[in-house]
Amino acid sequence: MAKQLTKAEEQFMQVLWRLGEASVKEIIAELPNPKPAYNTVSTIIRILETKNFVNHRSVGRGYVYFPLIEKDVYSNQTLHKVVDGYFGGSFKSMVSFFVKKNDMDISELESILKEINSKKE
Repeated sequence: MAKQLTKAEEQFMQVLWRLGEASVKEIIAELPNPKPAYNTVSTIIRILETKNFVNHRSVGRGYVYFPLIEKDVYSNQTLHKVVDGYFGGSFKSMVSFFVKKNDMDISELESILKEINSKKE
């Protein structure tokens, strides 16, 4: 299983997943204000490289970074960690928790059930 991302690392990965690849300046442009310093972003991107989440290729005098792990793969791993850590490994317990705590209505539940049933076919 891949290492977990910090909040800042995940924010940068979200940009890379959305764009496919980007330079540090392009990543900064996608971030909300107040923008982090160039050196901060550059340092975190290098950390993501050491964690094997991103790699780079040279373009001119700079680098373009791209993800090595797909968003859905990381999302699935993270979700399993949450289910294991907070719901005893039971997706049923997790869904039940969200239904109770988020006051889901019947139409949302029916929509989820339709999607689940379509996966079975």
